[in-house]
Amino acid sequence: MTRIPDRLEAGSPYPLGATFDGLGVNFAVFSAHAEKIELCLFDEYGRREIARLELPEWTDEIWHGYLPDARPGMLYGFRAHGPYAPEQGHRFNPNKLLLDPYTRRTFGRIRWSDALHGYRVNSPRADLSFDRRDSAAAMPKSVVVSNSFDWGDDRRPNTPWSETVIYEAHVKGLTQLMENVPHNERGTYRALSHPDVIAHLQRLGITAIELLPIQGFVQDRFLQEKGLVNYWGYNTLSFFAPEQRYLGDGDADDLRLAVRRFHAAGIEVLLDVVYNHTAEGSELGQTMCFRGLDNATYYRLQKDNPRYCVNDTGTGNTFNLDQPRVLQMVTDSLRYWVESYHVDGFRFDLGSTLGRTGDGAFDPGASFFDVLRQDPVLGRVKLISEPWDIGPGGYQLGNHPPGFAEWNDKFRDSTRRFWKGDTGVRPEFAARLSGSGDLFDRRARRPWASVNYVASHDGQTLADLTEYEQRHNEANGEDNRDGHSDNQSCNWGVEGPTDDPAIKAVRERVRRSMLITVLASLGTPMLLAGDEFGRTQQGNNNAYCQDNEISWLDWAQAASEEGQSLSHFVRRLILIRKHYPLVRSSAFLYGEEIAPGIRNLDWFDERGQSLTPDDWQNPEGKALVMRRARLLESGRYEAITLLMNGSQVPLDFALPEPHDYRRLLVDSADTGIGERDLEGTTVQVQDRAAVLLYATGSVE
Repeated sequence: MTRIPDRLEAGSPYPLGATFDGLGVNFAVFSAHAEKIELCLFDEYGRREIARLELPEWTDEIWHGYLPDARPGMLYGFRAHGPYAPEQGHRFNPNKLLLDPYTRRTFGRIRWSDALHGYRVNSPRADLSFDRRDSAAAMPKSVVVSNSFDWGDDRRPNTPWSETVIYEAHVKGLTQLMENVPHNERGTYRALSHPDVIAHLQRLGITAIELLPIQGFVQDRFLQEKGLVNYWGYNTLSFFAPEQRYLGDGDADDLRLAVRRFHAAGIEVLLDVVYNHTAEGSELGQTMCFRGLDNATYYRLQKDNPRYCVNDTGTGNTFNLDQPRVLQMVTDSLRYWVESYHVDGFRFDLGSTLGRTGDGAFDPGASFFDVLRQDPVLGRVKLISEPWDIGPGGYQLGNHPPGFAEWNDKFRDSTRRFWKGDTGVRPEFAARLSGSGDLFDRRARRPWASVNYVASHDGQTLADLTEYEQRHNEANGEDNRDGHSDNQSCNWGVEGPTDDPAIKAVRERVRRSMLITVLASLGTPMLLAGDEFGRTQQGNNNAYCQDNEISWLDWAQAASEEGQSLSHFVRRLILIRKHYPLVRSSAFLYGEEIAPGIRNLDWFDERGQSLTPDDWQNPEGKALVMRRARLLESGRYEAITLLMNGSQVPLDFALPEPHDYRRLLVDSADTGIGERDLEGTTVQVQDRAAVLLYATGSVE
């Protein structure tokens, strides 16, 4: 055991966190308002505090000290002394053990207790009271680590944005029911890159896997009391530490090995990250880390009454990225995941919050965006924002700066509405098919900035969009009140599963039509894991708390005849997208004439006639043809034409002039994916079906 001195040496204010240098460990933690910070050391089981040492130095608001002879594996935490004055925004309570914000690993888990609160729960004075109970027994501990991993010849795929196809998945849900994965490894980082997972993604043609949160998160007390869990993980407390639940009997190197294997397969790894809030909740929440270290700095507080948190996130608190040290911690965290785990990019939950300035307004020139764009490490990885929160002016789709892609919910909603037959959708739908230039074509942004999807973790799966018109969240324990009430879905006659062959045929056709829409539109396509084989959540559109078969991927379903048929269809679409540059154009197109009678983007109706302004305003128009074309060096042109029939009856589509060689690439009504040459000038498109064509011709 390390000999513990009576006091720490001075150490260094940099780097922040616990850093092993081979001879000992340097501890450094930020607090602008603390009066004293103590380092607490624990036995190997985390049960007994064996020493409490004051950090002796305070440099540029960084408290620091050095412990000679300390080694990796040591368990520790902090206690912060200072004013307990909620009316002024300060909530220091040295009775509460605090995690190191920079901890690279945690030991143990939260044991829910009222002692975790800085105030006396149920006191008449509420959070103005002061709780003197020691919270150490209920708290996980920070762990000193020494990161060393042999990355060998690991090379990032560096897939261009215009060629990227994203697959959104959950670490546990992806492999929990995968038969060939050993039982003790299912749902872990070790299983993440199992050969069966990689083979499946490669067969599909996926270029990037986007993982739901894997930074250390906290289980919600109210969920645990109902026998549920925070399955999605949007409740982060440890922004540098991999979530323990996915370690199994392994360690963080299993995650690094998974990344390395994905890279060897040509697949990038993106992380869904949550820097808009923390797991400490509102001013009535727990004191576990940031609140106890410096509540007035880490969180945005109401200006007229700093006792209360600003709640632009809907989770009780909002991280204050307008503060330099908070911004530093976030960027240090991001850089750590890129450098230590070799991840290839990030999707930012509630990204609008990250762009809010001191007055609470969204600013595309906010410090967070500027720092990432100029950073030599972070400026070179993929950056994706969820462009909304619940704060004032929170919906900011299209308003992020260059370098960022954004989840496009307008694409999602217009696609769902068109294929269920809504009226008046055609103009909006066309704008989304063509890359949403009305939203993104500014400041040298490109179509890839629009992340196009029809289903994500948040909401119904693709299959459920065609089977359920109502949410079915009874298992969540909130009397089916949670989740969106309007899914823009259609059950086509029966709520839930059915054996009716006619209804099943329509449902399958609509699913394939929506998949064609996602993969044949300009922008970056994203698929929800399992949608490629018809995964269902039994109508649950808010499965955040369902760590069970509702959320896990059913690989037996993937192996079924229907599952394999749909997977083959998705594979074909991705191959088409890869083979034909016009499907994934890297530039916005606005209908410029490139040859007589040929524009780089053109719109027609089922008669083969160009749509007039009156046609666009016709609310009953449910047929649409999009043709994209480009000139070839040979003096010819090539075109990709997408025929879409959102009506309830089959239609004969007259192919727009000029006529030349045409090939049908894919038809959502043809389960056999019958690619064939076309003769004649018309193509029959079934009701609620889409057909994709390729054509070439001579330039006159």
